[in-house]
Amino acid sequence: MRMRWSWRAVWRVTRRVTAAGLLGALWLASGSTLPVGADVRVVASIKPLHSLVAAVMQGHGEPYLIVAGGYSPHTYTLKPSDAAALQDARVVFWMGPGLERFLVKPLEALAANAHIVALSETPGLARYRVRQGGAWEPDSDGDEIAGTTDMHMWLDPINAARMADRIAAVLGEADPVDAAAYQANAEQLKHRIATLGKQMQDELSPVRKKPFIVFHDAYQYLEKRFVLNAAGSITIAPEIEPGAKRVAAMRQRIKALGVRCIFSEPEFAPAIVDVVREGTGARVGVLDPLGADIPKGPDLYIALMQRNAKALVDCLGK
Repeated sequence: MRMRWSWRAVWRVTRRVTAAGLLGALWLASGSTLPVGADVRVVASIKPLHSLVAAVMQGHGEPYLIVAGGYSPHTYTLKPSDAAALQDARVVFWMGPGLERFLVKPLEALAANAHIVALSETPGLARYRVRQGGAWEPDSDGDEIAGTTDMHMWLDPINAARMADRIAAVLGEADPVDAAAYQANAEQLKHRIATLGKQMQDELSPVRKKPFIVFHDAYQYLEKRFVLNAAGSITIAPEIEPGAKRVAAMRQRIKALGVRCIFSEPEFAPAIVDVVREGTGARVGVLDPLGADIPKGPDLYIALMQRNAKALVDCLGK
């Protein structure tokens, strides 16, 4: 028996197929893939969070990453492919409005259709206020502080382990069939993070008391977990170049405290670091809160933390 199709039925089917194909093409063009073998589509905002989510999802899909490559969430602009991925997402992980301000309005529009998870609100996290005063004072030439909570919480490995539990719980609710697999992956990830924390403790112990300056105040969680001696930051808002007054004050501080190292970041031009360093005798290293040139995926978080520990030891230990 031959089935007859009305032109309206053909149009409906064609439209659905074309839309699905277009969405898939946009997603693949962005460098990420649709999850395989799972109904849940997941988006993560920045590379460290994406890495934790990818590790928990491993074998059961791959999350989409928004801020890829060497971009910073402080200066990022949403792309059409990002908008398409968000529109299709069932779960979105981000730190929260204090960090990824570019996502605030897009996520408000998605709230009815997706589970949006601010990992900064994970129970049990160590939380610190944005530092102010002295070496952390905003530049009078234009620095602004967004919010009162320091949002770089993933740079404390214990925080990252607690985020892994939160991620597994959320994914298990969205995809109950694979809930046990997500939890098992989270347990493996937490074991790797615990080992990482012990290694970093041993590596960083010899340089704990040596003062250093960072590009922007992103490392408070790393410093407090491993008892490091940060003496200030070049800028408070990394997207705004510090003024002459702050540069002069930082040079004076570097000399007065015998600061050994000034750390730049790969997401921002290093020229201002060279200006601050001039005439101080301090060395220059690189710290990276995001993993700019580390390939995205489940291993990025461990690699990122190991690289930052090595950077501190190599520069401060000389």
